[in-house]
Amino acid sequence: MQKMLRQILTSKVYEAAVETPLEKADALSDQLENRILLKREDLQPIFSFKIRGAYNRIAHLSATQKAAGIIAASAGNHAQGVAFSARKLGLKALIVMPATTPEIKITAVRALNAEVLLHGDNYSEAAEHCTRLALENGMTFIHPFDDELVIAGQGTVADELLRQSAGRLDAVFVPVGGGGLIAGIACYLKALCPEVRVIGVEPHDSAAMYHSLAAGKPVELDSVGIFADGVAVKQIGQRTFDLCRKYVDEIVRVSTDEICGAIKSIYQATRSIVEPAGALGIAGIKQYVREREIKGQTLVAINSGANMNFERLRYVAERTQTGEQRESLFAITIPEKPGALRHLCREVLIDTNITEFSYRLSTRNEAHIFVGVSFGGKAARAAFSQQLRSQGYANTDLTDNELAKTHLRYMIGGRSPEAIREKLFRFWFPERPGALSRFLADMGANWNISLFHYRTIGGEFGRVLIGLEIPNEDETRFHDFLVELGYRYEDASDDPAYRLFL
Repeated sequence: MQKMLRQILTSKVYEAAVETPLEKADALSDQLENRILLKREDLQPIFSFKIRGAYNRIAHLSATQKAAGIIAASAGNHAQGVAFSARKLGLKALIVMPATTPEIKITAVRALNAEVLLHGDNYSEAAEHCTRLALENGMTFIHPFDDELVIAGQGTVADELLRQSAGRLDAVFVPVGGGGLIAGIACYLKALCPEVRVIGVEPHDSAAMYHSLAAGKPVELDSVGIFADGVAVKQIGQRTFDLCRKYVDEIVRVSTDEICGAIKSIYQATRSIVEPAGALGIAGIKQYVREREIKGQTLVAINSGANMNFERLRYVAERTQTGEQRESLFAITIPEKPGALRHLCREVLIDTNITEFSYRLSTRNEAHIFVGVSFGGKAARAAFSQQLRSQGYANTDLTDNELAKTHLRYMIGGRSPEAIREKLFRFWFPERPGALSRFLADMGANWNISLFHYRTIGGEFGRVLIGLEIPNEDETRFHDFLVELGYRYEDASDDPAYRLFL
C-alpha cells in the first residue's frame, strides 16, 4: 500500500489530464434520499479517466524506450489515452484495434496522430497480435490496467475525491473492467480513510472481477457482454486482483436495463450523455440504495467516460423504461374466440396503462398477446401476474427476457406450420462488412433458414436471431459448423418467448 500511495502522490498525470469536478446530482439525491455526487471523469480531454494511467506510464519511460515508440491494444478509451499521451510527448504510437471497432473511435485515434492497425474481431485477438508486434519491433507495450504506474495514475481520482469532499464520504462506486481504476482508488482511500466503502460495479455479463474474487484467483470468462464495451474484459490482471482482494469491500452487478436507466439519470443531472461503462457507478448506487434501503449517506459515482456512439441512443432509450422499473413486459394467453380480446382490455386491463400491445392469430384454440404495462418492480409484476391468473389468463413475465426485448417486440408474424425441426439461435455478429455473407457462405445450402432478424445497437457486434431447420442426423455436423465459424452464439430453442410467439 505504501509503495502505491507514493506512486499516486508522485504521478505525472497533470501534465496531460485535468482535475475533474465533483458535482451533486440534486434531483437524484432527492429521489434516492441520499447525497449523490458525480465524479466527472467524462470531462477529461479524451472524455475518459484512461488518460491518467496511460500518461503516467508513458511519462515514466526511459529515453531509450521513448525513442523506440509505444504500442497498445484497445477498442476505445485506452487507445485514445495512449495516442493523446504519445502526441503530448512527441512519441511514435501504434494502436492495434479490432476490425469491429466503430469508425468514430478509429477516427478519434488517428486524429491524435497515432497509427492504427486493425486486426481480429475482438480485443483478445487484437491484444495477442499487439504482443507479437511488440516483441518483433521493440516498441514498449502499454497495458490498459495491469501495470503499477497505470494503476497509480488512475488512483489520482481518489486523491481529488478526498480533497473535494473534505473526506465526508460513505461509499464510492467504481466501474470495473480490468480493475485498474478501482485498484488505484481503493488503495488510496483505504490508506487514508479506511471507513469509506469502495464498491465495484460490473455488468452481469462481464463480471470478471466478481467471479475472480469469488474463486480466490483471476479467472477467464468464456464470453463477455458487448453493451458496456468499456469494461468488456474476459480476464482481469494479477496486480489488480491482488489489490482488489485486499482493499475493495464488494462488487455489485447490474443489468443492461439498469445501465440504460443510469445513463438517463446522469443526463437529467448533467445534460451530458455518458457511455454505458461510464454509467455503471450510478447504476450500482441505484440498485444498492433500493435493495439495502440506505438513507442519508453520501455516495459517489465515478462517471468514467463519455465516448458514446450516437447510434446507440435509440437502444438506450428503448431499454430505459424497464431499467428504471417503469415498464414491464408480459405474454398473456387468451381463448381464440369472438370478444375475447375485447373482454381482456375492457374488463381486465381497463385501469392499466398499456405501453405496447402486439397480437397475431396463432391457432383456432388460443392466442398469445405481447403486452407492455407502465409499472415495474418484482412485487408489482408478481401482483399483476397473479391478478391475471385469478381471472383465468395464463401469462409469462418477459421483463427480463433478452430474446423478447431485443428481437421479439420488433417482429411480426407468428408460427409457421411449415417449419420442421426448427432450432432457434441468437448470434453476435461482428459489426463489419462481410460478417453475414461469411456466415451464409460457410453454411452453404446445408440447412434451410426459417427465421431471420437482425438488429444493430451501434456497437461492435450486431444482434442476430436465426431459425434453422436441422434434421436429427445433421446435429453433430451443425455443431461442428458453429465451432468452426467462431461467432458467439446461444441456443434459444427452449426460450419461453420463442415457444409462445414464434
